[in-house]
Amino acid sequence: MKILILGGTIFLGRHLVEILLKQGHAITLFNRGKHNPDLFPELEKIHGDRDKDLERLNGMKFDAVIDTCGYFPRMTKISADYFKDKVEHYTFISSISVYPDFTLPGIDENSEIGRLEDETVEVIDGNTYGPLKALCEKSLENEMPGRVLNIRPGLIVGPFDPSDRFTYWPFRFGRGGEILVPDAKENLIQFIDVRDLAGWIVNAIEKDITGVFNLTGPASPIPFLDFINECRETINRKAMIIKVPEDFLLENNIAPWSEIPLWIPKSKEEVSIEKALKTGLKFTPLKKTIQDTFNWNDKERPEGFQYISGLKPEKEKEIIEFWENRSK
Repeated sequence: MKILILGGTIFLGRHLVEILLKQGHAITLFNRGKHNPDLFPELEKIHGDRDKDLERLNGMKFDAVIDTCGYFPRMTKISADYFKDKVEHYTFISSISVYPDFTLPGIDENSEIGRLEDETVEVIDGNTYGPLKALCEKSLENEMPGRVLNIRPGLIVGPFDPSDRFTYWPFRFGRGGEILVPDAKENLIQFIDVRDLAGWIVNAIEKDITGVFNLTGPASPIPFLDFINECRETINRKAMIIKVPEDFLLENNIAPWSEIPLWIPKSKEEVSIEKALKTGLKFTPLKKTIQDTFNWNDKERPEGFQYISGLKPEKEKEIIEFWENRSK
């Protein structure tokens, strides 16, 4: 197949390219050329912005398009208008953030999605990101009914993840010592290895699957502390886990998710992936995801690299000492 990827050089995009090439597909990348421009030198690359440069693709034929970087419905409508008479299959990478309330049980593809009073807003934050993705889905389906595959991934993890939300934990256990961990006994978490997500997407395109799919994992949500223990067993059994009550962390202004990745107080994320499981979604063993993420991080990133997510060492040490002194 001839496949055009909008994006293709960051995280999920690069994994998609690698799998597509292994499967023998012909790939063209359309992006601004600002991220990893030297990646995949053997591929055809067209540089430009989708709002004004899609005509640079005129005369080129594709069987399918994968859109990894659509955030505003105005922009996805532009690409849908351009491709609706040119391709038969359009894959859009959306997000499970389209669902506004993760405390509700049994969230599936038919659950209520978030909405915006002003649908023209183009500012991305915690309140707008999910609803904007939902509007992008809608704009594509309106223009290309029955030909769109809307993917709603959970947290995507693994090698080349720029967010550090998962990477923090293998890295932190590799550093060793006393590791601050929320005593989140009942918290359930979900995430998906980027290679599993990319593999499922490629398979779906090859089989001409369309519609909306939640894509996260594993097959059943796992307790947060089970994940932490797996990191210790995989990376560094000598590391010391210091469990601290969630309320204590909140009282001391420790930010969930950003300073302590994957932790949301009292969270029990349980988004249904039954629909994807029935189409063959498979999962890399957690131990391998942890180890491969650690190996990539250790090999590719220089000493002193500034991580986007996670506690700074000095703050972690301060909170641990404060907790231990208070509980004596």
